[in-house]
Amino acid sequence: MCTLGELQPEELLAGARQGQSKCLGALLEIYRNYLSLLARTQIDLHLQSRANPSDVVQETYLQACRNFQQFRGNTEKELLAWLRKILVHNLIKLVEKQVLAKKRDVRREVSIERQRRELGHSAGRLESFLVSQCSSPSAHAQQREVAALVADQLARLPPAYREVIVLRNLEGLPFDEVAKRMERSAGAVRILWLRALDRLRDMRMGEELL
Repeated sequence: MCTLGELQPEELLAGARQGQSKCLGALLEIYRNYLSLLARTQIDLHLQSRANPSDVVQETYLQACRNFQQFRGNTEKELLAWLRKILVHNLIKLVEKQVLAKKRDVRREVSIERQRRELGHSAGRLESFLVSQCSSPSAHAQQREVAALVADQLARLPPAYREVIVLRNLEGLPFDEVAKRMERSAGAVRILWLRALDRLRDMRMGEELL
């Protein structure tokens, strides 16, 4: 008899559709690293606040559980897109709250709409980077959404490696700014970044051999 951890996402999805709450919980947990990464980058890029990505992801999960019957897709890709839509909606609410906290004027609506578009574009850039890290997927990767798998790989990197990739590749910061954020010299950050990318590629290749 298979445990929940041995089931593929679409098998868990089928169980969730039958009302099995444990299957739904296990299914959502698969995407925690991906959604946390997306929330972290969007908060850094678009919110001048100290919002906690984990709180945004948790709220996304609560809404997904409450509204699961509204999900009409049948594949992991469709589920991931649905979760991403909920997450972006929650991030937009944070943007609106931030803008409303400022002086109310005619620029408010323009600012919110602009940031809505920027959130969508940033999510697309993150997706493109993650997918590009797995150009020749293994049989395992072919059964899973690549972006979610690479997010899991990033989560397993040493913290400094993960941070430099997030700041440089996902947030698009110049090396000088990355160095300032990480309290290192620009030269040290460049070396760290190259080593981090090499480690990520090694992890990917190792999984392709499985």
